Amino acid sequence: MAKLKTKVKEYRENAGMKQSELAELIGVRRETIVHLENGRYNPSLKMGMDIAKAFHTTVEELFEFED
Repeated sequence: MAKLKTKVKEYRENAGMKQSELAELIGVRRETIVHLENGRYNPSLKMGMDIAKAFHTTVEELFEFED
């Protein structure tokens, strides 16, 4: 089964943003961001697009599946 790999933490830290700030920006709880960054949560397409928009990048740049 393919696992979702994310660069959300990298982008968030490079932006100098706290998990709580990203969570508020996209309308989720901070815990959701924690689980997402730790690979324990697969975001919806809308959430992925909201995160990509927040960092001015693409969903494909932030997320990829690895075998």
